[in-house]
Amino acid sequence: MTAQAETVAAATASPRRRTGHDARRADSRLAFFLIVPSMAVLALIIGYPVISAIVRSLYADVLGNVHFIGFDNYASALWGDQSDTFWSSVRVTYFFTAVTVVLEIVLGFAMALIMNRAFRGRGIIRASVLVPWAIPTAVTAVLWRWSFDPRGIVNFVFHTNIIWTGSEWPAKAAIIIADTWKTAPFMALLILAGLQIIPEELYEAAKIDGATALKRFRYITLPLVKPALVVAILFRILDALRMYDLPQIFTHGANDTTTLSILVVRATLSELKPGYGGALSTLTFVLIFITAFLFVRLLGANAVQFGRREEEA
Repeated sequence: MTAQAETVAAATASPRRRTGHDARRADSRLAFFLIVPSMAVLALIIGYPVISAIVRSLYADVLGNVHFIGFDNYASALWGDQSDTFWSSVRVTYFFTAVTVVLEIVLGFAMALIMNRAFRGRGIIRASVLVPWAIPTAVTAVLWRWSFDPRGIVNFVFHTNIIWTGSEWPAKAAIIIADTWKTAPFMALLILAGLQIIPEELYEAAKIDGATALKRFRYITLPLVKPALVVAILFRILDALRMYDLPQIFTHGANDTTTLSILVVRATLSELKPGYGGALSTLTFVLIFITAFLFVRLLGANAVQFGRREEEA
């Protein structure tokens, strides 16, 4: 009887298993066909410009005479006669990225913690905080350029007489302030989304156990908000590495404020060197890709694993 019962049970369970397997295969096929159109559009929008820039970088255009030169444009940028300008723009770009992202993390976290509290008028505060982020970057640059004018409001309020765009460090400080003012609300918005999924019971239990506010932030808030924080930082790093509008409108790249994007546009349009501009844009793409890859490998993977452990728990 036992053997017969096991045979009947196996025969009964097998169709169910096959049905479940078929359903998973059907879902996988459906997911694949739903993703294909998006991937095709992305390949057209992203892949074509990248491939076009790479192909263009292998040619030189001298008075309308286009001829193949191989990797000479890359050699010129990396170790040739244009290497000083290229590596200077790399240094400036990563300097702006590091400083602005750190400031925006601190300010964004502070704003998110304030907006996460329950108080009257919280909705108005949240909406007003997002106004700087909603303003186009070019408009922000013009507004702050007026503010940093020698006769502008900044010098008037602080009783100074600084020509902000006339020398290196004042120009860099002005660009950093303007960029931080604009994009810190974006960081705050993403961090706030992470804060709102933290159960309030954890804080109440920690208070009962005698944990101070600093310990609650260190052992509850920071670990649980880490996945959202990593995503916010990654987005800002990718955006900051492509910085163009602010330094271009503030200084036109003068006073050691030339970023990689400014250098690409200058070589392509102003100097009429599309091949060299294509090489610069390709190198910029490679640098951004490597930076994002290293960031995800070092921090992003840990955040994803942490989030999965939390869901399983």
